[in-house]
Amino acid sequence: MRVLFLCSRARLRSVTAARVFAAWPDVETDYAGLLPDADVPLDPEQLAWADLVCVMEKAHRRRLDRGFRRWLKGKRVVCLDVRDEYALMQPALVHLLEERVAPLLR
Repeated sequence: MRVLFLCSRARLRSVTAARVFAAWPDVETDYAGLLPDADVPLDPEQLAWADLVCVMEKAHRRRLDRGFRRWLKGKRVVCLDVRDEYALMQPALVHLLEERVAPLLR
């Protein structure tokens, strides 16, 4: 399964998620940000590649729908409801991501 993780600037949450789940068997990951100043701005090719798209907040889902609607046809998009209050690879963030993403990968 190919999973794309999206957050605002691709600096903390999406990077953490991609690192955590890249170690899972049969899972490939990528990440991007939805804001213009993202470290890794979302590219339509990433959406084409992904089987599952995970956004961190409802606002990300709205921004994704507005800017990339035509590339979302047939894509499963899930909001993880992970607020922007964690550091990169913070254990609490890793635990929360494992709790919310793992069931989607089984």
